[in-house]
Amino acid sequence: MTHSFHIPVLGLAFSIDTPLKVAHYGISSVVSIVDDELIERMRQFHCQQAGISYTAINKKTPDCRALRITAYLDLIDELVAVRTNELKHQPFEAGTDIQRYFEWLPEHSKLKELYKSMLEEHDEEKKRQLQETLRMHIKPGSVDVNIMAKVDKLNFGNNGLPLDEKYTDALAALRGAANSKLQTSIVLSAGMNPRLYTYLGEFIDFMPDRDGKLKKRIILKVSDYRSALIQAKFLAKKGLWVSEFRIESGLNCGGHAFATEGFLLGPILEEFKTKKELLLGELAELYTKSIAALGKKSDSIPRTRFTVQGGIGTAEEHNFLIHYYQLDGTGWGSPFLLVPEATTVDDDTLNKLANADHEDFYVSGASPLGIPFNNFRKSAAEQQRIERIAIDRPGSPCTKKYLVSNTEFTNQPICTASRQYQNKKIKQLKAMGLPLDEYLRQLNKITEKTCLCEGLAASAYIKNHLLKAKENGAVAICPGPNLAWFNRTYTLEEMIGHIYGRKNLLEHVPQRPNLFINELNLYVQHIKKFVEDNCHSITDKKEQYVARFKAQLNEGIAYYEQLCNYANGITAIFSQNTMLHLEKAKLQFSAIQLKEDAICD
Repeated sequence: MTHSFHIPVLGLAFSIDTPLKVAHYGISSVVSIVDDELIERMRQFHCQQAGISYTAINKKTPDCRALRITAYLDLIDELVAVRTNELKHQPFEAGTDIQRYFEWLPEHSKLKELYKSMLEEHDEEKKRQLQETLRMHIKPGSVDVNIMAKVDKLNFGNNGLPLDEKYTDALAALRGAANSKLQTSIVLSAGMNPRLYTYLGEFIDFMPDRDGKLKKRIILKVSDYRSALIQAKFLAKKGLWVSEFRIESGLNCGGHAFATEGFLLGPILEEFKTKKELLLGELAELYTKSIAALGKKSDSIPRTRFTVQGGIGTAEEHNFLIHYYQLDGTGWGSPFLLVPEATTVDDDTLNKLANADHEDFYVSGASPLGIPFNNFRKSAAEQQRIERIAIDRPGSPCTKKYLVSNTEFTNQPICTASRQYQNKKIKQLKAMGLPLDEYLRQLNKITEKTCLCEGLAASAYIKNHLLKAKENGAVAICPGPNLAWFNRTYTLEEMIGHIYGRKNLLEHVPQRPNLFINELNLYVQHIKKFVEDNCHSITDKKEQYVARFKAQLNEGIAYYEQLCNYANGITAIFSQNTMLHLEKAKLQFSAIQLKEDAICD
């Protein structure tokens, strides 16, 4: 990889065309392929921008979802190739993209060293030869795609009957990506989907060629070692190799928050570090047998990368994670929302993010999936949700139906953020005759759900002047809490320089706790909220969950205390205040008990 960081998927719209902005600089990024309507409109937009003929793929076209995704990814592949080729042929002069390509590389890069040698060379012929060598080494960043594995709605035909399962949302998205020309990676997130994982084996690009190489690769986004092992073994038994384990903090990230049962990032990374060879050995044995059973020959095992993302905020953290945990790279997501050169965020939302306080970022129950969701209080979508409640019109029109799942009141699933569902649920709630405080608590849980299908796509429409008449332009956005430390917009050069330690964009917050402490505090808040939400319905199972959760937090704190002693003087991320932060967190969660008289009023 050219760089030691990547830009993870950011909502639906915010990284929808990020590869077109950064790939020619060698920077890898991830595109969401959930929303094929957004994808189709962005394809039309970029075709027009590039002067390329555009032929629409209508909703009524058979397999339109997969065809739209294939067409968009093929367009990205074509445009990235054009921009990379243009960059390769530029002169090595100040202000050119080819100069930026090499200037922005990490200092330890061998390519960067070669570039510096070229700059220092005085012999013109040797300088020209070095320049040609550098041009030969220019490669675009990877254009990867993200599939939320469990967002896999069954679709129906015009006759009202269910279509074949290969037309479910996740399988159609996979087919669209698999049929594209991109030499891409499929990032599988949000849990295991056996049907989707099995379907991967039907595409030859995920299988090794005679040299053991893969045209398309699989990346698993995981939050713990056990989950990684289970999913990777399932795939290996089908002759599918995991080319990267993308380890993500359970709570200190953007988008949906998949909290562990108190397992913290540091101990999780330590387990991967300790068991990495064991993991790869076990997978290689299963993979080799499966490949042979399929009648294929592979003389080598593909390489596997290990990366981490979630809450990383400084060059010191970036470097420590890579070197101490023996990782191949890191992911920087939310900070890039403040980099207009890299992401697609409308001006109003961008300004609100740049001027936000810590209190504006919070974990909510807004997602119709029922999974904790990182939310932004100042977003237009959140303000619209509150305004609708105020005029007794809670809920949203449901047009795209990507997140429909509830059949409590209907035969076919509907979305819990929809006006249809919330009206029925509130009517049911009113008939229960609950005490006022309990009624209001449950009412808030119902109306807290918001439309993510429209909200997470709106920013691209606004930014590119594609919003249609009467179309909802209320933007939803899901940054991680780490974004609160960044307080303005940045150039791409500034953000890359910050990641590699060439500049410090957080000079204004010298007392920022490190990413481990920030995540620990989020987990303390998480278990406290769980207790508050469940103190009126206590069960043995819930009490056992709280006890296990607190025990894991204690083990995590003990691990960090040892790490502090070991790393003292090695890295700046463990300041003198780190031990104080650990002790404070321990006192906070030790007092939390799932007892009615402890929390509940």
